Parts: sequence; C-alpha cells; structure tokens
Amino acid sequence: MELTYYSDFAVRLINTEEPERGTDTLTSVDAVRALFGEAQHAARRAGEGDVTRLRGVRTRLRAVFTAAAEGDEVRAVDLLNALLLEYPASPQISGHDYLDEAGRPRWHLHLAEHPSSATAGYAAIACMGLAFQLTDLGVDRLGICGAAPCRNAYIDTSTNRSKRYCSDRCATRANVAAYRARKRRERTLSGRTADTSDPTATP
Repeated sequence: MELTYYSDFAVRLINTEEPERGTDTLTSVDAVRALFGEAQHAARRAGEGDVTRLRGVRTRLRAVFTAAAEGDEVRAVDLLNALLLEYPASPQISGHDYLDEAGRPRWHLHLAEHPSSATAGYAAIACMGLAFQLTDLGVDRLGICGAAPCRNAYIDTSTNRSKRYCSDRCATRANVAAYRARKRRERTLSGRTADTSDPTATP
C-alpha cells in the first residue's frame, strides 16, 4: 500500500467536523470505527474514550492544515512533528494481497498497527501518511476549503497547484457566489454613475 494513501486518514478525521456549520459526526464508537474504512481489524479496539481522544487529534490536525493554508509552513511542520512524536508509527515491509504474475509478493511498506488504543493507531497512520504527502508534494498542498461556510481540509494533488476547494460542489458554489457578488457590485456602480450624470440629481 502506498504510504501517501494514509494521508486520507487525516483528511477524513478533520472533516468529521464542520466548525462554521456547528456540525460534528464524531459522536460515537461506531463513528470512530467507520473512520478506519477497510482497516476494520484496527477499529476493534475502539471504545468510548476514543471519541474524545480523536476529537483532540482532529483539532491538532486541523491546525496543521490551517497553518499551511495561511502560508506558515514552519508552524505547520512543527505542529505535525509534535503529533508524530506523540503518535509514532511502526513501518514494516509487507507483501500480503499484492502478488506479481509469478505469484511472488510485491513488497511494499505498510504501517503496522500495535498501538495501545484505537486513537493511537489512527493518529499514527494519519500523521505518518500526512508527513509523506507533505514532504513529497510540499506544505502548500495542504488546504482549507475556500467556499464559505465549508472549512473542510483537502490535499491538492493537481499538477498545477490550483486547487482551492475541497470538492467540485464547493467550487461551483463559490463561483456562483462570486458571480452574483460581481453582478451586485456592477449594478451598484451603474446606479451611482447614473446619479452623478443626472443633472436633476440632488447633490
């Protein structure tokens, strides 16, 4: 499995909360287990305490993305490094489920999971995956959606580093809002121009 795949764990966790809308889907053990996706064996350790602990990790991961989005690369890296120290991963070489034409394993790095809790396991995976993405693509590829009120995190993997929104839906909504705002400004400006050109207008 590509280690960069694990960065999706960070995005997935952050986006369980929408601060501007006041919504939070990370409210139960089932929600914690759902975060793990296909890694269900790791989710078996989940307990009530992981809801609160993962919310704490979520806040810290969002701070990494926010710092990156604001152009503060050093702070973003420092925040992520602090998480990596607190939640270390255990990389191992694996060949399971990946066989070549001759039936031999296709060796690859896998983040082994021997944590003390579901939170420790999830955080280690998310932070290590994010670290690989950050060092491979650059800190500026971590973003926060620019379509208010959405504040979802995303990783820009586009070739031209042009992504500003977490989804096509948000991009469309932001473009429509910008178009309407521009039209309002044009109407306002047009009205002011008409007033100043009207000789009967009251000064």
